[in-house]
Amino acid sequence: MPTRTRTRAVALLGLILATLCAALGPTSPAAAHAVVVATTPARDEVLGYAPREVLVTFSEPIAAVPGRVQVLAPDGKRINTGDPEVRDGTMRIPLRAADRPLGTYLVSYRVVSADSHPISGSFTFAAGAPSAIPPLPADMGTESPAGTLVPVVKYLGYLGLLLAVGPPLLAATMWPRRRSRRGATITALLGLGLIAVGTAGTWIGQAAQVVGAPVGQLSAADLRAVADTDIGAVLAVRLALVGLAAALVPAVTAGTAGRLRLAASALVGLAGAVTWPLAGHPVAAPVPPVSIVLTTVHIVGVAVWLGGLLTLTLFLLRGSHERLLARILPAWSRWATLAVAWLVTAGVVQAAIELGRPSALLGTTYGRLLCAKAVLLAGVLAVAAGQRRLIRRRAAAGQPRRVARAAGVELAVTAVVLALTAVLVQTPPGRSAGAAAAGAAREGVAQSVTTDLFTLQFDIYPAVAGTTNSLHAYVYTPQAKELPVAEWTITAALPEAGIEPITVDVFALEPHHGSAELHFPVAGEWTLRIAARTSEIDRSTATTKVTIR
Repeated sequence: MPTRTRTRAVALLGLILATLCAALGPTSPAAAHAVVVATTPARDEVLGYAPREVLVTFSEPIAAVPGRVQVLAPDGKRINTGDPEVRDGTMRIPLRAADRPLGTYLVSYRVVSADSHPISGSFTFAAGAPSAIPPLPADMGTESPAGTLVPVVKYLGYLGLLLAVGPPLLAATMWPRRRSRRGATITALLGLGLIAVGTAGTWIGQAAQVVGAPVGQLSAADLRAVADTDIGAVLAVRLALVGLAAALVPAVTAGTAGRLRLAASALVGLAGAVTWPLAGHPVAAPVPPVSIVLTTVHIVGVAVWLGGLLTLTLFLLRGSHERLLARILPAWSRWATLAVAWLVTAGVVQAAIELGRPSALLGTTYGRLLCAKAVLLAGVLAVAAGQRRLIRRRAAAGQPRRVARAAGVELAVTAVVLALTAVLVQTPPGRSAGAAAAGAAREGVAQSVTTDLFTLQFDIYPAVAGTTNSLHAYVYTPQAKELPVAEWTITAALPEAGIEPITVDVFALEPHHGSAELHFPVAGEWTLRIAARTSEIDRSTATTKVTIR
């Protein structure tokens, strides 16, 4: 590569990396995407007795971090027993009897959401009356334990993806026979190396975020623990695929690969692309398979378009004969048009899923970032459209400098687009922002009802008609001791609308704990009856009204 071209290449790569890194800034665990939507007891609730368990429900499935979930009694002593039990998005924390049961209790937690983000927080409730001096939580940390490591390695991975895809793609389809391929091979291997570094850094950052300790304080056991998580398995697969790609790429870029090796390379590349959505937002989306497919298509489209454009600019535009460019540019234009069409289509659909509602487009940070990204992308596509018109008139081959300048503008602006994308993957989606607001407003129903036989506590979430609602019911003695239930009967009716009692199936999670799924066809003040038989002759029914929106 001539010195002048090499200098421009280095400058262009530096611009892309610098623009990506411009998005770096203080990150906070608040960017996690699961939120607490209900608790039992409710936040700040004052009970007439000390409960024997705490239930925390999140907006998506979570995993508890060992040793980082605790409940402190009014005297400051830890009273949770054993590890919390997690079922999808619900975490149950069993408690022992407190030495001093009256006063304020503190619940603090650190969990990992389905999309690998750590969530920490705390809340209080009271038995009898709040304490004058409530117990203090352990320091959960206000800054990300991993610092800027996670965003940095994510950006390196994105850049590596572009460098690893572009050279093999052009080398296998439109590379001139007499042009050197050495630079393409080095660039592709460099890209794979960046992906490997980014993946290893993500592993370390994930360990730091899960245990809540700075990177420098991590132990070998902390790093090994990531292997037992879903994201650890995904990252391990990605590293293995990088190794396979490194063995296949040299033959592909050298033009000596047969059809079998080309097919194997394509499959390895596609499998590697799938690992990105499997370690991010899509796994926690409303319809994960659809979001995973859409995000994979989007990633592949970006890698083909920008990776190919970068390779074309660095290696083929300068020094190629006009007759060669007359063959290469139309072929590349078709590839780029197809890639852009797929990435825009997949991106728009996935954006709609992540926003969740129209108001989130301008009413959330995620939506505003999407708008900025769309405006920049529209400008890039306008430049690309001008390039395509020039190629169609067969005038581009004779003006390689003009084509190179336009390509440089595309790459510079798309570097900013990539930076916004890197910020988006760390920003709560619009749908999660709505869930957080709902959680603050205490959506759902939670009540305590007393009969002549027992005290019943239950909660219904989200208490919305036309969707599946989850119900958890707990039975206690008047002395606040767990009371085993031999048989549950739960019915729901809406007499005003002519809906007779609907009996629902109850799943006994524990002797005193029943769970059911309720489907309310219309909104209104529903009559809920929960009957519990505690022995052959003892049976009582709690009747109450619940508001379904």
